[in-house]
Amino acid sequence: MKYKRILLKLSGESVGGPDGNGLDPEVLTIYAGQIKKIADSGCQVAIVIGGGNIFRGLGGSDEGYDRYKGDQMGMLATVINSLAIESFLSRAGCRAKVFTSMRMEPVGELYHRDKVSEAMNNGNVCILAGGTGNPFFTTDTAAALRAVELGCEVLLKGTRVDGVYTADPEKDRSAVRYETLTFDEAMEKKLKVMDQTAFSMCSENKMPVIVFDMNTEGNLEAVTSGRKCGTFLAP
Repeated sequence: MKYKRILLKLSGESVGGPDGNGLDPEVLTIYAGQIKKIADSGCQVAIVIGGGNIFRGLGGSDEGYDRYKGDQMGMLATVINSLAIESFLSRAGCRAKVFTSMRMEPVGELYHRDKVSEAMNNGNVCILAGGTGNPFFTTDTAAALRAVELGCEVLLKGTRVDGVYTADPEKDRSAVRYETLTFDEAMEKKLKVMDQTAFSMCSENKMPVIVFDMNTEGNLEAVTSGRKCGTFLAP
């Protein structure tokens, strides 16, 4: 196992149904199995998941919701997704614990870096819900922040495609996948990998990012083992 402590970032849409909405038990079962496999091999895992399958704050503001309230609704959506992942991990026989960025006991314990780090050291998969706890920040930024705070060796971004492409491969068949990228190159090319705040935090703190296809079983194990899989981004 190359990486001993990782942060896995998942989109809310990834755990949704075929249209990216709601919660798909089949996908959650597959994800739980993959996460349990690397946890059993000794990899310490923290997870941050988005809430776009339930409610997206920025999109909600376009529909008339107040942006501040919309982002709070989006944070609550990430809590629902986090509880779903915790449930399926527990069912798979994996120890899992939800921490929230705002007080929500008994739904989850309030996030504290040292408590999460201790839980990871004790073999728990820690699911970090509620984003940063503040509006106007994405869950990508929350993932970058938590990865740095917890001393993770890499931020893994699990998506529906096998890396970063020159264009959307689901729409453009001529799109070419990048094997490696620097953060500066990704920002210059305006590649939609993460938002600029998340990129800056990873770049300034020398936190590498690997974008890979989470929906293909075995890929998570391959990435954590150091095998080539997806696109590697570094400063």
